[in-house]
Amino acid sequence: MTVTHAPAADLLRRQDPELAEILLGEPARQSTTLQLNAAENFTSPAVLAALGSPLANKYAEGYPGARHHGGCEIVDVAERLAVTRARTLFGAGHANVQAHSGSSAVLAAYAALLRPGDTVLALGLAHGGHLTHGSPANFSGRWFDFAGYGVDPDTGLIDLDQVRALARARRPKAIVCGSISYPRHLDYAAFREIADETGAYLIADAAHPAGLVAGGAAPSPVPYAHVVCATTHKVLRGPRGGMILCGEELAERVDRAVFPFTQGGAQMNSVAAKAVAFGEAATPAFTTYAHQVVANARVLAAGLEAEGLTVTTGGTDTHLVAADPAPLGVDGRTARGRLGAAGMVLDCCALPHGTARGLRLGTAAVTTQGMGEQEMARIAGLLAGVLRGTADPARTREEVRELTAAFPPYPG
Repeated sequence: MTVTHAPAADLLRRQDPELAEILLGEPARQSTTLQLNAAENFTSPAVLAALGSPLANKYAEGYPGARHHGGCEIVDVAERLAVTRARTLFGAGHANVQAHSGSSAVLAAYAALLRPGDTVLALGLAHGGHLTHGSPANFSGRWFDFAGYGVDPDTGLIDLDQVRALARARRPKAIVCGSISYPRHLDYAAFREIADETGAYLIADAAHPAGLVAGGAAPSPVPYAHVVCATTHKVLRGPRGGMILCGEELAERVDRAVFPFTQGGAQMNSVAAKAVAFGEAATPAFTTYAHQVVANARVLAAGLEAEGLTVTTGGTDTHLVAADPAPLGVDGRTARGRLGAAGMVLDCCALPHGTARGLRLGTAAVTTQGMGEQEMARIAGLLAGVLRGTADPARTREEVRELTAAFPPYPG
């Protein structure tokens, strides 16, 4: 199975050789380095085929049956299919699949439920909150009055007592639960209880765990949150994009918040690719995959801790591992650079109650490649050797090449 259609590649080489070199270089980079970024994955060739389809040509402002452009009869079918599959996959009353990104989905959720100046509770950015959870550099921090809750300094777990006390004191219009680096399952029922007690909407930002939810490897926020925002990439393994899930009572408000309030025409090739991904995520093979992602992350976390790194919360329930490399004598940003040079691609993240940056790793992509617990233990050792300075970076880079060659993301 291959992701490069030979005639298309040949055409690009003839028409724009400069860009062809760039586009062909990226698959080479991806297939010879370890993709440990918690926010990335490898889509299937079928998803890539939908993204590169002629649906990319179609302008389709509006919704199926109510478009602002003619000629939408085919893309209407594609969007209805994506919506039906998303609703079925997540057990939601309504799904909007037009959001261009996770941030776009969150923006639309706020637009549907809030007004500028409203008070919102969310996990503080220093504790793992997303930019859309109140960053002053983001629309969220400029338009709304955010109050941040945090994690317990001893356990690293979200302090629900603090959330409740803050909600009682601030009486927010909405409470957001979700994170970019929190490795444990969220107690959605407890968050909903707090929201109901204080008269707030509950918005679940499930950008990271959505794929695990689809595969039955993580609890679902859908029964508890008024609105669920998610990305369709990451563990879900679809195209880069967003979606919103809610009950039928909020469907019209959510849809109008996406279009016409925050977006114009939907990217119909991406909507079709989302439909492909939702179909794939409904299979037994994806369920097996999602549980393997978690198993791999737990082995990776244990391996890093055994190598001397401090793992946030002492482990993980998800695909995500957050770790402090300081015990090995290096800060997060320096560590990321060293590891990148050795062929291990990952991110930095904020560490609760710390001033330095830590490392954020994920197992979604390497699990898609077919790697298992044995490979995770090996990766932990390679990573630690680079950070300690006891391993030759060139030799480590060669070991990474050997490992990725044994598990190509797109065999053939």
